[in-house]
Amino acid sequence: MNFTPISALSPLDGRYASKLNALRPLMSEQGYMHRRVQVEIAWFIALSDAGFAEFKPLSPGARSYLTGLVKNFSEADAVAIKEFEKVTNHDVKAVEYWIKSKFKDRPELEKAAEFVHFACTSEDINNTSHALQLRSGRDQVVLPGLDRIILKLREMSHAFADVPMLSRTHGQTASPTTVGKEMANVLMRLQAASERIAAVKILGKMNGAVGNYNAHLSAWPDFDWEAFSKKVIETPEPLGLGLTFQPYSIQIEPHDYMAELFDAVARANTILVDLSRDIWGYVSLGYFKQRLKAGEIGSSTMPHKVNPIDFENAEGNLGLANALLRHLSEKLPISRWQRDLTDSTVLRNMGVALGYAALAYASLLTGLNKLELNEQALAADLDASWEVLAEPIQTVMRRYGVQGAYEKLKEVTRGKTVTAEALHGLIRSLEIPDAEKLRLLAMTPGSYVGQAAALARRV
Repeated sequence: MNFTPISALSPLDGRYASKLNALRPLMSEQGYMHRRVQVEIAWFIALSDAGFAEFKPLSPGARSYLTGLVKNFSEADAVAIKEFEKVTNHDVKAVEYWIKSKFKDRPELEKAAEFVHFACTSEDINNTSHALQLRSGRDQVVLPGLDRIILKLREMSHAFADVPMLSRTHGQTASPTTVGKEMANVLMRLQAASERIAAVKILGKMNGAVGNYNAHLSAWPDFDWEAFSKKVIETPEPLGLGLTFQPYSIQIEPHDYMAELFDAVARANTILVDLSRDIWGYVSLGYFKQRLKAGEIGSSTMPHKVNPIDFENAEGNLGLANALLRHLSEKLPISRWQRDLTDSTVLRNMGVALGYAALAYASLLTGLNKLELNEQALAADLDASWEVLAEPIQTVMRRYGVQGAYEKLKEVTRGKTVTAEALHGLIRSLEIPDAEKLRLLAMTPGSYVGQAAALARRV
């Protein structure tokens, strides 16, 4: 069957396929094969430079040809590897055989063919390939997606720094803030979360079947295989892999760094769920309008509707991403004894988890870019909430030793509709300095925003 977007089982490859073009080459099966070829070639070339009499250094032409196999790897190459796999029923061995097939009519490479995959267990290739995939997915898709949201939030923080907004702690009227300050709150959280994602070291190991270089030492007992492995793993691309060396492992790399990375992405996603729900609420209150697009329909029966679908899509897809990311982080560090295969099938879903995250980032950014501030609605909400000034009034009263300040304000404001006139009458009756009375009388819900504007402009 030839799959098309409309027949795909997963919406990531169906409905949303066009939105994930940046991630697909990195995290797909083809991307996985590409990285396996990269690892095998890097190991092979490094072996030629190790000083073994049996494997002389490769010529410049051979090196160029081999690196070209990596650089020019195509979908046709991936399909060819799958043909080998039909025979081997082993995906890593299929990669090895494909590489050897590329040595045909090249005597220098044909002679050295047995050094392809030399002393390696499949997991030496797989774990480093997964690491290369994850590094690319993180650096080329996840972090740029978060950066775009951070940039938009910073823009909103500055643009709306001085626009007052009623806070709603517990869903009830509370001390005012500014729209910009609320965006700045999320910006600073998301920026810190993004930095934690970027800081995770991506690890790799190439130490054989149970992590002890057994096969390696059987061939060359006096060679420092650990130093050699570390060099291949840590030397920057294209000569090496540019990863961080993992010195201790069983057959598999322990995957603790993966859990750390997935947990870090999930924490960033949780912040964005919080943002999506808050913006949804602000749209519901009328604080934000959404720019219309010609031809769009909000409801099949209610013509007036402009639904906050981008924030709803973001929330839903962030939830899917986190469900997978959390399973990955909980499952992957666990392996029975030196190896079981429960991680193998789970790891194939890394791209699915990151795909839902990337999809959510795009939806959220689209939604943010559609927003238009409704300052009239914000002002009306504030003007109907004079009770929020009970806080500054009772605080000034306490400063000047007025007994029972909190209780007096509670009595006249709690659960009641409070007018400016009523509060002003109370202020005039207070036994506090006249200058303080004038300052409180000049205060409005819209002006009572503390340091919000300065904090918003500072980010």
